[in-house]
Amino acid sequence: MRKVIVCTFLTLDGVMQAPGGPDEDTGSGFQHGGWQKPVADDEVGAAIAGWYEHSDAMLLGRKTYEIFASYWPTADPDNPFTERMNSMHKYVASRTLTSVEWQNSTLLAGDTVDAVRKLKVSDGGNINVVGSGNLAQTLMQHGLVDEYRLTVHPVIIGTGKRLFADGAIPTALEPVSVSATKGGTVIGVWRTNGKPSYDSY
Repeated sequence: MRKVIVCTFLTLDGVMQAPGGPDEDTGSGFQHGGWQKPVADDEVGAAIAGWYEHSDAMLLGRKTYEIFASYWPTADPDNPFTERMNSMHKYVASRTLTSVEWQNSTLLAGDTVDAVRKLKVSDGGNINVVGSGNLAQTLMQHGLVDEYRLTVHPVIIGTGKRLFADGAIPTALEPVSVSATKGGTVIGVWRTNGKPSYDSY
């Protein structure tokens, strides 16, 4: 069974919107694009590289796919991520795209939830959901996320799209590894572990 792994950069208050640049995603008037680079460090980069070691595919929503497809094919070949991002298989969930041109990309046909269920039982390695907030929330709502790999950065934005938005399904998590960089970023890996339990003091 292939794992579906949500890989996301978050602010301390849970915002995932537009970490990579001012114009990445200005939806709903978001004015804080590009918040991640000033609070990242070499340890964050090394951890992110490790996220891809046992994964051979990405699962992307339309917006993230279009951002990546406009950047990575012509990115600096000396960047260690360039070859990896271009060579990995990309599965794209979209109701509006009719074709995908970035190398090794496949547009998922039909219902996204059904398509991802089929991917999970197909041959291959783990599948990373990168960015793609709306898609990640859909997968969470249908119990299709096996693991979260998150970097939580020392900055508060106050507004923007959150990974765990109102209406998130209550889920218990099992920590796999949690550490902090010298710059104050928390790097965590958590597996889903059924429903939460409740108790009192």
